[in-house]
Amino acid sequence: ARFRFINQQLYTSSSREAAQLFRSDPEAFQIYHRGFAQQVGRWPENPVHRIIRYLRRRPASLVVADFGCGDCKIASSVKNKVHSFDLVPLSPLVTVCDMAKVPLAAESVDVAVFCLALMGTNLQEILEEANRVLKLGGTLMVAEVASRFEDIRAFVNAMAQLGFKSISK
Repeated sequence: ARFRFINQQLYTSSSREAAQLFRSDPEAFQIYHRGFAQQVGRWPENPVHRIIRYLRRRPASLVVADFGCGDCKIASSVKNKVHSFDLVPLSPLVTVCDMAKVPLAAESVDVAVFCLALMGTNLQEILEEANRVLKLGGTLMVAEVASRFEDIRAFVNAMAQLGFKSISK
């Protein structure tokens, strides 16, 4: 029950408010990630495994930014340099920050990943930040449950307005 409550808070608050929630209640992040792991464990496929397979087929020289990395599954599974960002460190590999303001230089990564991590009311800011750190011609990978969006087509159109081109869905 607490997982669902925290999950709802994350979807209905900004990334700054989510960071404040976890600073004021550190146990909430642990509860959230335990509930998240239980939920994803019941799915036929965890999308992070698909992202890992994709990255393993690409050159190890590509630099990756994992927004909302959780337990750093991507960083621990590929040879690429992976910048792992989240609101609370579940691993020493995590850089704690607001996803709308990651500590990377502009055009410094080849792949930006949001795997079940597009949360908050300031999605445009967060996606603009991914766009800022991506190199020209870089790849944005988004894995989300369809119910996250009221209108998937509107989301894809909004992504196009940010300069992204949909390669596959």
